[in-house]
Amino acid sequence: MTAMSAVIHAVAKEAALGQIIFWRSAVALIPICLYMAARGEFPHALRTHKPGLHVVRSLFGAFSMALSFLALAYLPVANVQAIGYLAPVLVLPLAAVMLGERLTKAIIGAVIIGFAGVIALLWEAMSLPGEGAVIGVAAGLCFAVTMAFVKVHTKRMTLTERSSTIAFYFAVVAALAGLATLPFGWPDLGWVQLGLLALAGLIGGVGHIVSNEAMARAPVSALAPFDFTGLIWALGFDIVLFSNVPGVWGLLGVFAITLAALLVTYAGSKSRSEVLA
Repeated sequence: MTAMSAVIHAVAKEAALGQIIFWRSAVALIPICLYMAARGEFPHALRTHKPGLHVVRSLFGAFSMALSFLALAYLPVANVQAIGYLAPVLVLPLAAVMLGERLTKAIIGAVIIGFAGVIALLWEAMSLPGEGAVIGVAAGLCFAVTMAFVKVHTKRMTLTERSSTIAFYFAVVAALAGLATLPFGWPDLGWVQLGLLALAGLIGGVGHIVSNEAMARAPVSALAPFDFTGLIWALGFDIVLFSNVPGVWGLLGVFAITLAALLVTYAGSKSRSEVLA
């Protein structure tokens, strides 16, 4: 998913927001349908007894996606990735309230450290020149809030709905939402830009499938900390592809967030060992 963000960042200045959403969602249907066919779920997996849940999840997901792409148009990939880490921070208390999951002291402490790292990265983002950085940060913060709801809502849906079904209907709704912006004008793109949009769709489709499968198989609180590892990829893409080198505050944020991920991973491994013992 971080690779998808890097591709979107590369094309976000040339393409319209609705245009990006359409290509990302429409092309994502290809790997999603192939996955359903490989599991022997196509086309009967398209049937659902709870269409309302899919509508709510898809609309919130499409809105969250738009906010993420807007942030990527104005900020480096690593900064957007870091702001997105507010989502797992918000997911943990939501999961405790909505799903009854238990939060250990180790996880709470690690989340506090990770949140401090996010604040450091936000401080660096706010120092970027131009008003665009402010727009990007605001969009990123709104993305984090909506994504927290989407993740918990998806977890509840996996109790009765297939992961592939959730991914399929989200892609359809998001593609239609993006297509609805066509009358407002889409810029003419070259083959390189169109290829990047198609690549973002393929990567996003695969990422969406494995994300939903993970949600179906593990507690939200166990999955959230692993989102922190995406920051390493984001920094790599920024440095290698876009020549964006983080400053002191950015490096401090990276250290804090990585430490939080390691703490939670260690705590989870320790608790599993104690259960096996």
